[in-house]
Amino acid sequence: MVSLMLVGLVALAVFGCVCVVWAERGGPPWVRVVATVTIGLGKVVGSSGKKRGGSSGSSSDDGD
Repeated sequence: MVSLMLVGLVALAVFGCVCVVWAERGGPPWVRVVATVTIGLGKVVGSSGKKRGGSSGSSSDDGD
């Protein structure tokens, strides 16, 4: 069941990325809406990851 949910989540992410590219090339209005939502969610997820990573003070990635 969990793997089915993960496959669905990946499919939604791929669909969102396709809509972003299509909207850049002048797609229909619904594609632009999906692209805007996808970009907005990406910014929210990205900013939440930076807040968590920056507050720890140490990094587990030493570049090896």
